[in-house]
Amino acid sequence: MTENQPSEPDRPGTSPGEPRSSDDPGTRPAAPAEEDAEGGADTGGLSERDRALLAVERRGWPGPGAKERAIRERLGLSPTRYYQLLNALLDDPRALAHDPVTVNRLRRVREERRARR
Repeated sequence: MTENQPSEPDRPGTSPGEPRSSDDPGTRPAAPAEEDAEGGADTGGLSERDRALLAVERRGWPGPGAKERAIRERLGLSPTRYYQLLNALLDDPRALAHDPVTVNRLRRVREERRARR
């Protein structure tokens, strides 16, 4: 070791200059994300399917056919069922907390359509 290098404390099973292991308290990894009651990462209480519905809707689509194809392939749902689930999801406060921009945009579109009827 040269004079300019700081000395590392003695650790059993390691030699000087060897990287510290992840269980060494000196190199603690970043704290894991909070977990929800089901043991998964904190997702605002939404199911994986609900998050996938919002993700599809968040994305821009070149045309209606591409979106319907993606709904069938990615989610395994018919477009009719997808829109039924999405409509119910828009009223869920957990969805608003998870993706407020998308949910508020879709709520505005829904209200505009209702007003036209």
